[in-house]
Amino acid sequence: MKPLTTGQLAKQAQVNVETIRYYERRGLLPEPPRRWSGYREYSQADVAHLRFIKRAKELGFSLSEISELLSLRVDPDTTCDDVQQRTEIKIADIEAKIQTLERMKKALKKLVASCSGRGPTSACPILEALETREEE
Repeated sequence: MKPLTTGQLAKQAQVNVETIRYYERRGLLPEPPRRWSGYREYSQADVAHLRFIKRAKELGFSLSEISELLSLRVDPDTTCDDVQQRTEIKIADIEAKIQTLERMKKALKKLVASCSGRGPTSACPILEALETREEE
């Protein structure tokens, strides 16, 4: 199959060209061979690699976690259990974030309920609470 240019790779993987460069700098995407002219040449394997990274990001994995997953993917000693354990850790992390967001939502709803929406901002109970509220 014909090598892909950076623009073609970006289009097929549905990412920005700068994203490709960033992933190369971070070591998530191997730097490709270059033509005699200096242009990079990518393959369909690079498209699949970028789609893997993109999907993992959509599922909440950080770039360092994605790097770890990519390493596990090529390590012959890795088992599905290793990948499953890391995914379970990610689920626990997401659940903790959801709990934090629920607490934030509850606190914000309480602030909104304390405000009539009338009057000057100098007497706004939401702004006053933000200014004087201690950590709970």
